[in-house]
Amino acid sequence: MKKTFYSNGKLLLTGEYTVLDGAKALALPTRYGQYLDVEPNCEDYISWTGFDADGSVWYKDKLILNDIISNGCNSENTVTKTLVKILHTAHSMNPHVLQHGFTAETRLTFPRSWGLGTSSTLINNIASWFEINPYSLLWESFGGSGYDIACAANNTPIFYEIKDGQPLVTPVSFKPTFKNNLYFIYLNKKQDSRNAIASYRERKQNNSLTGIINNLTDAISGAVTLNDFKALIKEHEAVMSSVLGQQTVKQRLFPDFEGSLKSLGAWGGDFILAASEKDPTPYFKTKGFTTILPYKDMIL
Repeated sequence: MKKTFYSNGKLLLTGEYTVLDGAKALALPTRYGQYLDVEPNCEDYISWTGFDADGSVWYKDKLILNDIISNGCNSENTVTKTLVKILHTAHSMNPHVLQHGFTAETRLTFPRSWGLGTSSTLINNIASWFEINPYSLLWESFGGSGYDIACAANNTPIFYEIKDGQPLVTPVSFKPTFKNNLYFIYLNKKQDSRNAIASYRERKQNNSLTGIINNLTDAISGAVTLNDFKALIKEHEAVMSSVLGQQTVKQRLFPDFEGSLKSLGAWGGDFILAASEKDPTPYFKTKGFTTILPYKDMIL
C-alpha cells in the first residue's frame, strides 16, 4: 500500500549561524514543501525518482538494499551516495522497514534552486517513513542546527533553540500587522550552508553573541510597527556583519534600496527579506531579481 508523507519548507528570520551555539532563532515554515510517496515492491532495491516543482525529473536511480544496509555504495552519483547514507542511518535506527524493495518518489512544490529545504524536507519525510526521530537522523547524516526539521513538522512560526544538546521548539504567534509590507526576494543563487557555517566557526569570538541575538529575536518577534521591525532587522544585520566579516546584503547589492533588508539563513544566496513602505517589486526587477513573493504567499 502506498504511503505519502509531506514536510514544510523553511526560512530562518533571526539567529542565522548563532542558532548552532544555542541562540534563540525565529523560524518560519513555508507554504512550499516536499512530498515523499513510497510503495512496496518485490525487488531488492528502491527505485527512486525525484521530481522538481515543474514536474521534470531531476533525479532517478536504483538504490540497492544491500548497499543501504552496509553503507557500501559505489555509485559516482553524489545524490545516490547521499540518499544511501541517509537511508543507511535510518535503517540502523529501525531495521524493520527495508524487508523488501520500494518504489519511491519525491515531489517538490518549490524550485529546487530556491533553498527552502530540499534536504530537510527529505530527511523529515524519511524519518516519518521509518518512524524514527528526525533530529537524530539529521545529526547522524547531514548535521546542522535542526531548525529546518522543526519547520518541516510545524505549521506556525516557531522559536527554536538547542538546549543541552536537545531541540527546544516553541510555537509563536508571529502575525505582524505590517505583513503586507514584507517580501521575500530570491537572489538567483543557491548558497552552500555547510561552507558558510565553517566560515562562521572560524571567525566567531564574541562570547556575548548568543544573548544579543536572543534579545533581538524576542524584539523582532514582538515588533508592533513596521518602523520598529525595520530598525531591529537592520541591527541584527549589523551584528552579524561584524561577526562574519562580511558586508550586509544591502551594503553589497542594494545600497539605494528605500527600506530594510535581512539575509535569511546562510549569507550570500537563497532568499532575503525586504521590509518596505511600498511594493519593492519594480526595484528588484530592475536589478535582475524577478522572484519576489509577498509574505502571505510564502509563509504558513
